[in-house]
Amino acid sequence: MINIPSTFRISFRALRVNKMRSALTMLGIVIGVAAVIAMLSVGTGASTQISEQISSMGSNLIMVLPGATTAGGVRMGMGSQPTLTLGDAEAIQKESSAVADVAPVISEVAQVVYGNQNWSTGVVGTTPSMINVRDWHLSSGRPFTDQDVKNAIKVCLLGQTVVDNLFGDVNPVGQIIRIKKIPFTVAGVLAVKGQSPNGQDQDDTIFVPVTTAQKRLFGTTFPGMVRILMVKAKSTENLPAAEKQITELLKQRHHIGPKQEDDFTVRNLTQFMQAAEQSTRVMTLLLGSIASVSLIVGGIGIMNIMLVSVTERTREIGIRMAVGAKTWDIRLQFIIEALTLSLIGGAVGIAAGVSSSKAVAMLAGWPTIVSPFSILIAFGFSGLVGIFFGFYPAYKASLLNPIDALRYE
Repeated sequence: MINIPSTFRISFRALRVNKMRSALTMLGIVIGVAAVIAMLSVGTGASTQISEQISSMGSNLIMVLPGATTAGGVRMGMGSQPTLTLGDAEAIQKESSAVADVAPVISEVAQVVYGNQNWSTGVVGTTPSMINVRDWHLSSGRPFTDQDVKNAIKVCLLGQTVVDNLFGDVNPVGQIIRIKKIPFTVAGVLAVKGQSPNGQDQDDTIFVPVTTAQKRLFGTTFPGMVRILMVKAKSTENLPAAEKQITELLKQRHHIGPKQEDDFTVRNLTQFMQAAEQSTRVMTLLLGSIASVSLIVGGIGIMNIMLVSVTERTREIGIRMAVGAKTWDIRLQFIIEALTLSLIGGAVGIAAGVSSSKAVAMLAGWPTIVSPFSILIAFGFSGLVGIFFGFYPAYKASLLNPIDALRYE
């Protein structure tokens, strides 16, 4: 019967005899494990950040954009023709069973002034539904109401970036700001959203009632027209049904025949979100796979050193066989030596990988997340590398002829 503890003691003793060589052999595994953990942590951190940015835009979102104009045979860009109205938003809300809420949007960049401070930001005319559609909340104050929209009241909600640049430490709720020299009362402050997936600061914004924006701020050549309709489906499963219902309803309202081109575009943002998340997952796996090549290289180094060790200890192998050691005793001894090198290198590599991840996050400013799963994968893979690359030297040692081994000098 094979004595595992005794075999481990013999293996450790053999490794201690050549400390420098053992340390250099482990270096490849250390670098490989550290690289795998660091690369996976960078990839996981990036994936998590993108997921947070995507989710900050809202869930189950559909964007309805206006159509394109054609003049003299030249087709202008999408959105060049104002085709969406407040009536379209109300109709979608009432008649589309798969839709939870709708928020019309018109927007412009405007200069905002408070006291002796000023700031240029995006002003969005919308309805109270925007809070629900975008899964947004207020950190203070209150939202504007349907009555504010109906009466075109001059109230607004400020994003945190606007608050920081205009008010500093002053509580903005109830204060008067001027948008395009028109006074507005600050009703509330929007909770922090952070950056969108395309890098835009979502908190650098002001929400005002859509009717106030149309009548008092921006004006419009086409009364009731809006730039975008943001639609929230009741669930992810309802997204296809919501798209179909919106398309059919708008075709009916805009009197578009079967052979006519739609004067609007319906886009499912959830598909874009899923594609972005999938691409980051693939990138994480790619980074991990590239880093794992270092482990393979480290394994080749282990096999090389173990072959040298077998040659150096041929006489020792012959003596062990002569006193009764079985083939699997010899084979297991060298496999355990290779496994020990790999596992010790793996443990050191884990510490180096975690430290490297923290250093990358601190110096480069990249988000990194070290998951227990990545540590387990890297450590387990290092053990498998030791067993795989240690098997051939162990197999070669176990096939030695005892008599020839005893004669070896």
